[in-house]
Amino acid sequence: MQWRLFKYGSPFIVFFLAWLSFTNKGIICFLPIIWAFVCIPFLELFLQPSDKNLADAEEEIVKTDRSYDYLLYATVLLQYAALVYFLFSLQESNLTMLDYAGRISSMGLLCGIFGINVGHELGHRANRLEQLLAKLHLLTSQYLHFFIEHNKGHHKHVATPLDPASARLGENLWLFYPRTIVGSYKNAWAIAYKEAKKNGQNALSLQNEMVQFTIVQLGLLAIIYYFFGTKILLCYLLAALMGILLLEAVNYIEHYGLQRNEIGDGKFERTQPQHSWNSNHVLGRLMLFELSRHSDHHYMASRKYQVLRHFDQAPQMPTGYPGMLILAHLPPVFFWVMKKQFKKMAIGKEAIG
Repeated sequence: MQWRLFKYGSPFIVFFLAWLSFTNKGIICFLPIIWAFVCIPFLELFLQPSDKNLADAEEEIVKTDRSYDYLLYATVLLQYAALVYFLFSLQESNLTMLDYAGRISSMGLLCGIFGINVGHELGHRANRLEQLLAKLHLLTSQYLHFFIEHNKGHHKHVATPLDPASARLGENLWLFYPRTIVGSYKNAWAIAYKEAKKNGQNALSLQNEMVQFTIVQLGLLAIIYYFFGTKILLCYLLAALMGILLLEAVNYIEHYGLQRNEIGDGKFERTQPQHSWNSNHVLGRLMLFELSRHSDHHYMASRKYQVLRHFDQAPQMPTGYPGMLILAHLPPVFFWVMKKQFKKMAIGKEAIG
């Protein structure tokens, strides 16, 4: 079990590579990107995915082991340390455009992997401290509204036309980006507005969580502007945007083309494992704290990352998330690959039937 826990420390490699990025120049500034989108996708072409699940007894032990939680808590401290270090590193003299691009993309990767991804994991916890840590993570990407919309919107409407974060069959990622970003933000406001009214509060008062989030995010931007100036503020915003685009690209591949059946009166069947694309490719799973075992996450959102399971009926991605993200940005190639996966799904359903 200790070896399994140790493996979940592998995402911290990205923090180390980001530190190298912020302290060096030239191609070294791109080491986190090279690791995430060159090394891992290449290795996953040769490493076999694993569909092994924990035995019931093992799961009970792992589920209650707080060490897995402490790993997530540690990422919050490291994320803010990295953000501050990133901002100071941009004050260095004689930086080239290549240096800026490398450091911004490295921070953007941290915003995606930790700021939003770990924020997502902690945001599903019932513990208030963990929810606060989730919000602190999401704040680094200026995406606090995700906390509301994902938990109360996306999980309710996933794989239906009501969900802006579920990609439609044949939908281009570049067209999906504006639809999901704008739609998710609007949905978050609608949910917060409705909750405030339900609680008898002024919908635009400080009791509205979206109002709180907006003030906090603007406050962080004001602090960065005050201490570092306009240029570095813009660099930070580019990094945050990259984190946002990484998240939404992940949303794109997780539910692309999958639909729940409508059962009448605008209601849909219960979310099942077959309504999310799953990936058992080990390196991608570890890098993202098992996010790629997404079928089980939507089937039972309260399950912690370390005990997420494989389901035979869940549609499988041909490679891990890093490789799929590359393919998603090349629509003709992505559509060609996914067409094959849908055919495999149809064959699998016929075999089961």
